[in-house]
Amino acid sequence: MGLGKVRVLAILFDSLNDNNLPAFSGGDLVSGRVVVEVTGDVRVKSLDVTARGVAKVRWTESRNTGANTAYTQNYTEEVEYLHHYDTLIGEERDEDCAEEGLTVLHAGLHEFAFSFNLPQMALATSFEGKHGSVRYWVKAELHRPWLLPVKVKKEFIVFEHIDINTPLLLSPQAGSKEKTLCCWFCASGPISLSAKIERKGYTPGESIQIFCEVENSSSRVVVPKAALYQTQTFFAKGKGKQIQQLVSNLRGETLPQGKSQSWEGRLLKIPPVSPSILDCPIIRVEYVLVVYVDVPGGLNLSLSLPLVIGTIPLHASTSRSSSISSCCSWGPTETPEAPPSYSELAISESHRRNCLVGCDRSEGGGGSLLTYITEFRYLPPPLYSEVDPYPDPVEVRRPETCPSR
Repeated sequence: MGLGKVRVLAILFDSLNDNNLPAFSGGDLVSGRVVVEVTGDVRVKSLDVTARGVAKVRWTESRNTGANTAYTQNYTEEVEYLHHYDTLIGEERDEDCAEEGLTVLHAGLHEFAFSFNLPQMALATSFEGKHGSVRYWVKAELHRPWLLPVKVKKEFIVFEHIDINTPLLLSPQAGSKEKTLCCWFCASGPISLSAKIERKGYTPGESIQIFCEVENSSSRVVVPKAALYQTQTFFAKGKGKQIQQLVSNLRGETLPQGKSQSWEGRLLKIPPVSPSILDCPIIRVEYVLVVYVDVPGGLNLSLSLPLVIGTIPLHASTSRSSSISSCCSWGPTETPEAPPSYSELAISESHRRNCLVGCDRSEGGGGSLLTYITEFRYLPPPLYSEVDPYPDPVEVRRPETCPSR
């Protein structure tokens, strides 16, 4: 019997979305094939398939405890959403095999089907953040006698669907504030800000209609602005770590003393970003729209309107434009863009990889084992470059809620 080599070990998923990506939701059937190509007869002990889904958080902090003394504290936490194991080769016996318990794969291409159902429970959406991630993958291991196993690993994407067509996410968000600037020898008039958006829930690709009224009775020249922020919060060992990123923003006209300005449905585009993650115990992804007045030399006057980024877009029959117009006395609105379906959003080209990945090794050597994990990444945010009025990382100590600004 000729001694063969494993030329290709690959995982192929049966179902791909419009972007040629394996994407699923809770309860879906995940199926595919493990492809093995060998150059000659290869004796196999087993071919095992493992599917896992894990949310993982990790960061490190260093503290000084005295002169020339410091210690490092690691914060790690993990939550498992999926664990499935199956043996595709290993139970059947091959008549041509001289050794009991081994299966012979003859030269050529072989395919072995696998399938499993994702849990019906709420799963965390696939995510890559600074201090943590949510990843789902399938790993295949080919075991041969007296040799190192050959392994391949391929990630798939899970979306925990958020339907924005609910009363809570369709309700308008509004607020108003006022502040007075003053110093020792003079008093300035107030700056007032009122802002409103038509709903709380949006999907990537939509534009937020912002209704805003700013009145400047102060002695300063101010600028109304709006910014969309993503807040990532990671929890481990009772402690939290928070990162805030600017996603998109816009700028109004300069407003001199005694002048006012109205935004009658100014549009702020939402780029392709991760949906909100609200139910994972160790990772939260939240969004907030901040409408603010930039006051040079003073503290900004700002309003924070929380948002939820969902995956199921607004139904055509659910139009809120007439509702927001009737509730606002700030004039006519601009026509909003129709939101795209979630699968139409652009995703990084790093996801589009070759389906077959070769692994050609010498039989006696170790060599590095080939793994395949696709990182879920988002398009870079803003075209705009403005100073972030809300500085970067802060720490959070209460896992029950995410601090707001």
